[in-house]
Order: sequence, then C-alpha cells, then structure tokens
Amino acid sequence: MSGEIDVSASDRPETRRTLWLVLWLNLALAAGFGITGTFADSSALIANGLDNASDALVYAISLFALSRGIAWKVRAARLSGVLLLIFAVGVLIDVGRRYFQGSEPIGPTMMAMAFIAAIVNAVCLWRLRRLEQSDVNLRAATTFSFNDFVSNGGILIAGLLVLWLDSNVPDLVVGLGTAVIAAVGGIRIIRDAAASASV
Repeated sequence: MSGEIDVSASDRPETRRTLWLVLWLNLALAAGFGITGTFADSSALIANGLDNASDALVYAISLFALSRGIAWKVRAARLSGVLLLIFAVGVLIDVGRRYFQGSEPIGPTMMAMAFIAAIVNAVCLWRLRRLEQSDVNLRAATTFSFNDFVSNGGILIAGLLVLWLDSNVPDLVVGLGTAVIAAVGGIRIIRDAAASASV
C-alpha cells in the first residue's frame, strides 16, 4: 500500500465544504434528537441522536484524513466502522433496558422530529452523492447519511404505530433496527477499508 498523498477529487474545496456542512447538520440533529428523545421517552429518537453524534465525529475524522496519505484514509475509515459497531452495542443496551423497565414514547413528537431529520438527511445525502466517491472515507460518509435517512422513515412509521396501538413496541423495534443498520454499515466500512488497504 502506498503512503503517498492522494490528491484526487477527495481533497477538493467542494469536498471539504460538503463534509463541514454535513458535520454541523449532524451535530444539530444529534441535539434535536437528544432533546426530543428525552422528552418523548423514545428509544428510536435517542438512538438516532447518538447515531448523528457519532456521524459528526466520523466526518471530523474524514476531514482530518482528506489531505493525508492513503494509509491515513484507511485508518480513519476503519475507525469510523468501529465507532458504528460501538454505537450499535450501546443502542442494543438501551433497547433492552427500556424493554424490561418499560417506556411511554410520544408518537407525535417522534413523527415531527423524524420528518425534520429526514429532510436534513436528504440534503446531506444529496450533497455527498454529488462528490466523486473515490475515497473510502467519502463512501463511509455516504453510508452514514443513507442509514440515517432510512432510520428516519422507520421512526415516522413507529410514531404512527405508537399513537395507534398505544404501545412502546414499535419504538423499541425501530431502536433495534437502527442498531442493526449501524452494525451492518460498520462491517461494510471495515471491509471497504481492508480492500482499500490491499490495493
């Protein structure tokens, strides 16, 4: 594996601007999900808030690695994948706690926050997909935004079911689903990093 600087499309000013944008948007979403998740007693909202916080950290790592050699980029992507796996374990623990201790999620709050987040994540995904995905970290960033967008749709449906069924089960199912999506994404990113390292 070469240690030379990769000066491909991954280090263009547009790439940096896009990563900074999605970083700040994810920090804002993490705060929004954290506040509404606590208020609504929702595992799905809190899980997505933690997800957005970890995504923001990963984007910061990606920005740091952009102008560095391929070895740095592979390490950064590998770290991103590991963080996703750690996040998945944390969400599983929270879902298990709420299952045994009980919870009373608020459906309308879940749906409102999920709708706002879906719009923001659609913007992030659109901006990231405009970039050339030659860099392993950019592919990881796109995976994160796609996972978030899918999770937002799940929260919308869960919020409706919570309201209709007066049950916390849909909320827990989406929290569990968010953990599974994160774990699959983390494994995919680690494999992508390993493949890039072998080139």
